[in-house]
Amino acid sequence: MNPSPEKTEDLSPKGSNAEGGSLTVEQALANLEGADLGLRFYAAWWLGRFRISEAAAVTALIKALEDEADKTPEGGYPLRRNAARALGKLGDRQAVSPLIGCLDCSDFYVREAAAQSLEMLGDPVCIPALIKLLAVGLQGEQLISKQPDLSQPYEAILEALGSLRATEYIPLVKPFLEHPIELVQYAAARAMYQLTQEPVYGERLVQALAGEKLQLRRAVLADLGAIGYLPAANAIAQTLAENSLKLISLKGLLEHQVNHITPSTFSEDTIKVMNLMDSLL
Repeated sequence: MNPSPEKTEDLSPKGSNAEGGSLTVEQALANLEGADLGLRFYAAWWLGRFRISEAAAVTALIKALEDEADKTPEGGYPLRRNAARALGKLGDRQAVSPLIGCLDCSDFYVREAAAQSLEMLGDPVCIPALIKLLAVGLQGEQLISKQPDLSQPYEAILEALGSLRATEYIPLVKPFLEHPIELVQYAAARAMYQLTQEPVYGERLVQALAGEKLQLRRAVLADLGAIGYLPAANAIAQTLAENSLKLISLKGLLEHQVNHITPSTFSEDTIKVMNLMDSLL
């Protein structure tokens, strides 16, 4: 059975070790190579959480992407998932090719984690492999079905294609604006804005901030922050959601602005975003 895209899988460790302070890099690496599946799982998470980017960590995590020992009765690969997530956080492009290989894994969540990490690593060489997965839901340039298609992590794939500026594949991204799953629609709107810079796609996300479901409003806040859609500032500040999430979204808008100007030339819009952030503190 395929998972629902509205379910966010939590693979972070629970309990007294969740902060990771008790490990050293040497212990984490030893645990990742050891026989205890629980310790291996935790070590992969820890290396990513604390951004341990030394060569030995990258090598060990890449090796973990092919692990066969930590397999659930349903066929999932929890260690592979944590390793894939960690590699995106470490920023080493040695992981690009192995992560592309993970897009063929039978585990939905491994494919999702690989797509998310490939987006973070930012190497466009992965675009054809992402398009191959996206095309599972298409016949030509049309969605195969109006029924919810849960076979692929479309949300993560679309977000990656937008961030990677895969403009030549706009005709394959656009149909997902009509996907029956709202989160996938929003991911498509996010990607289409990044690929075209057309305000209509940013405005579609702004309208979604008025939706009834808190979970969806939270997702749209993240999308607007990721694309830096400045006209959304007021709507973000007024959204019925946690102030912490609204601040993160506004921070994304602000970062998109200040990356292209100097402090002495802050625009009125930039100052407006700063004031909105202050009002939420």
